[in-house]
Amino acid sequence: MIVTTTQVRESGASSGDPDEALSMRLRDLALVELDALVAGLPIGDAQQVIAAFADDVADALREARARIAALQKALGGPDALNVVDLQPRQRASDAGIAGAERVRVRLVAQAEAGRALARLAELASGLVSKLFEADRRR
Repeated sequence: MIVTTTQVRESGASSGDPDEALSMRLRDLALVELDALVAGLPIGDAQQVIAAFADDVADALREARARIAALQKALGGPDALNVVDLQPRQRASDAGIAGAERVRVRLVAQAEAGRALARLAELASGLVSKLFEADRRR
């Protein structure tokens, strides 16, 4: 028995969230109850379904792990607010005005990365126990 999941997306349509497909996959897997998934199946078939589910969860968690690591890198780097340590005349210069826009863009990017990281980490946290349960039942 093979369990597959398929995602259908309208061509040209984009939600603007690069993590939406992964988030949806994590949410969908978190909704699965193993007892309901294998209800009425013979033991051998049930173990195959549970193994396939565990493999799917592990794969989704690996994908989430890689994306979380990339988001953590986006949060790193130099302190975006180091401009407060500059002299007022430096901030008031033409270069300071351009610097203000760079700081604003950097802070917005960090905020977006932080929100995405938090969302994926929360979704992944709900799947860890399902992976352990499925592995115990293999």
